[in-house]
Amino acid sequence: KVGFITSMSGPVSSLGIPYAKGIQAAVAYQSEVAGHKIQLIQLDDASDPSTAARNARKLISEDKVDVIIGTAGSPGALAIAAVARETKTPLISIANASLPGEDGAWMITVPQPAPLMIGAVVEHMKKAGIKTVGYIGFSDAWGDLVYDSLTKAAAAAGIKVLTNERYARSDQSVTGQVLKIVAAHPDAVITGGSGTPGALPYLALAERGYKGPIFGTHALINPDFVRVGGAAVEGLIAPTGPVIVAEQLPATNPIRKVAMEFRSAYQKANGAVPADAFSAYSFDAWLIFADAAARALPKAEPGTPQFRVALHDAINTTHELVGTHGVYNFRPDSRYGSDARSVVMVKLEKGQWKLIP
Repeated sequence: KVGFITSMSGPVSSLGIPYAKGIQAAVAYQSEVAGHKIQLIQLDDASDPSTAARNARKLISEDKVDVIIGTAGSPGALAIAAVARETKTPLISIANASLPGEDGAWMITVPQPAPLMIGAVVEHMKKAGIKTVGYIGFSDAWGDLVYDSLTKAAAAAGIKVLTNERYARSDQSVTGQVLKIVAAHPDAVITGGSGTPGALPYLALAERGYKGPIFGTHALINPDFVRVGGAAVEGLIAPTGPVIVAEQLPATNPIRKVAMEFRSAYQKANGAVPADAFSAYSFDAWLIFADAAARALPKAEPGTPQFRVALHDAINTTHELVGTHGVYNFRPDSRYGSDARSVVMVKLEKGQWKLIP
């Protein structure tokens, strides 16, 4: 039994809905492991971390799930992680969230770590001769993660971060914050937002006549972001997983094959082609679970505490598993399984993401 928590409503739903479509693609792609049928139980946390934690508790105590995959926002994923640790239930986080030491011992994280992705952006900035950058991000764990990664990478590259402006995911305006950024005259601007609310700073920058280079993170690769941002996000440069430009990858790249299989499974399950990065994270989470379950099954019976422990141990020894976003390797002391193979740089041109060679 797989418990799946996502945000079908609330401010994080622009990510949560693609995650749900990705899990449906995964079920269409692989519905059993070693002769055992996989049962999926999905709950909506309404973009609320406390609801996410309650959902996790219900899935574990009442539905007796073997693993939890979720959720759409970093704060919600961290709330689930506390329940996962307490109940000794593996959590495969599809939001970018991580806890050190024992606190995160029962979780792994599918999305690429912020330092890896931001490092690729800063390297691109350095090559472009950018010396100063303005920052605006969410006033939550994700905004902090991006800012911390940015300041470290920028310092090493000789780039100065001029601003640290913040806003809530539910805010309707960032005019005040953007005025401060424009007044600082940065060479470029980067944001630490995600999904539809991630478009707000770019719209405000365009309104203020800002014409400099704009950068983002992999958390923005989403059709709703492109639709809402419109002309204001044209030319945006961001890091993402290879799945977004699968058909632009060389035939020798092993990720290309899995990414194209994901697209077929997504089309079968949802009646359309994927146009976001998020659905592929939940698909990869399913691949990681299925691979680990195949190795855990000989050791214990599903539905038991012993199987959850065996599954946890198998997940944490995942080796060279090819997904849509990267090739995954997990260790007990590492929450993230991605490496440099999981990063490509893309540019938004006429509403389409183009691979930057």
